[in-house]
Amino acid sequence: MGILQVLKTQLLCHLIICYVFLVSGFIINLLQLCTLPLWPINKQLARKINCRLGYSISSQLVALLEWWSGTECTLYTAPESYKLYGKENAIVVLNHNFEIDFMTGWTFCERFGVLGSSKVLAKKELSFVPVIGWMWYFLEIVFCKRKWEEDRKTVVQSLRNLRDYPENFWFLLHCEGTRFTEKKHKISMEVAEKKGLPKLKYHLLPRTKGFCVTVQNLRGTVTAVYDSTLNFRNNEMPTLLGVLNGKKYHADLYVRRIPLDTIPEDESECAAWLHKLYQEKDEFQEHYRQTGRFPGAITSPPHRPWALLNWLFWVCLLVYPLCMLLLQLLLSGSTFTVVCTSVFCLAVSVGIRWMIGQTEIDKGSNYGRDIIQMNVH
Repeated sequence: MGILQVLKTQLLCHLIICYVFLVSGFIINLLQLCTLPLWPINKQLARKINCRLGYSISSQLVALLEWWSGTECTLYTAPESYKLYGKENAIVVLNHNFEIDFMTGWTFCERFGVLGSSKVLAKKELSFVPVIGWMWYFLEIVFCKRKWEEDRKTVVQSLRNLRDYPENFWFLLHCEGTRFTEKKHKISMEVAEKKGLPKLKYHLLPRTKGFCVTVQNLRGTVTAVYDSTLNFRNNEMPTLLGVLNGKKYHADLYVRRIPLDTIPEDESECAAWLHKLYQEKDEFQEHYRQTGRFPGAITSPPHRPWALLNWLFWVCLLVYPLCMLLLQLLLSGSTFTVVCTSVFCLAVSVGIRWMIGQTEIDKGSNYGRDIIQMNVH
């Protein structure tokens, strides 16, 4: 293990990363708040500004994965589809098997220049979480309460608001609703059996309502669905802590471009189409387990330097005054001050991990109830 790799595992480095992310996030949230008076005057300009400000937060996590961890991402896709990525609006359907699959999805967005404008369907509670949640609020992320009777009107209106969005965007959907575990898979397959649906081996039963409503309300705005299936080489199960420690992973992502006009408009037919899609995703995962690769042509989208440059900018801006402050505190000779400073640093580390973890909230305790409520067929 080299010196640099040892350095990446040190708590001090983790604290600095957390400090930079948290403080820069609050600064950016404040700047986003300052764009509110601009909305009634020039909404499109306000949206473009918020895309850039949001990018300055989310790209730090991409930089952590790509540049700090050194994680590689190989893309399997058709060459004719590759040419369109980043040049059109799309709905991206992702499997939800790994702790860092949201970071991998953001990396996919970054490689094709749509990270700042990317959208997700998120729990309403996340809109109150500082930094990421507040950033999403200004990016017009679609929030829901997971109670469809209350959600439908809000979700439909939020989706329709995106019809005149000034930037190309990708709408990222984890149709399974929660990360795959053996316990949740067992519950999911019990529901599938009761509903007469085909069983899946590597995925949970997809929740069809959110997908169908998204497709219905983004027709004419979105031109394609990107069916995206993710796995990691050597059967690794990457973690956020592993990325923070600088551990390198290798992600393989298989993406199929499916024109939106080939997806049925009728809700029941659209739901059946989604279930069939997940059967195919299961077959792709089985192929990967047996051969170590996905079907299709291999490409490695080039790294863009902007995530790294943005991260270095915030490090240079925020670390120097922090070092000067800590030096003054240490030179003060007060034990109480030193202890308080140490506790504060630890609290920052715990706080940032909690906030990032909120994007991956485990919904397992309510999964059986939720999946019955949110699936149509």
